[in-house]
Amino acid sequence: MARTPEVFGPTVDDHTRCVHYATELDIIAVRFACCDRYYPCHLCHSETADHPAQQWPSEQFDQPAILCGNCWSELTISAYKSNDSCPECHAPFNPRCAAHSDLYFSS
Repeated sequence: MARTPEVFGPTVDDHTRCVHYATELDIIAVRFACCDRYYPCHLCHSETADHPAQQWPSEQFDQPAILCGNCWSELTISAYKSNDSCPECHAPFNPRCAAHSDLYFSS
């Protein structure tokens, strides 16, 4: 049975890990503002989408755009950015994802 929402790109397991990021903590997917599709990372989007990525504008940080790959809860951008783990299942998120935040979200 397929999970919903669907995650696009080269995933390697049912927790949204991908060929680029597959540590125990790499369990989120980001819904890209440009195409309304979840991808595990910016590299997955770059390699498989037919368009450039767009950042989420700060005034839309109340939108559900983060998928926890552990419990499949959808989180708002604000909730994701203010937590080190999923507020629903408490699975820890990779703190190094913050290094790529500017690829997904405007300042």
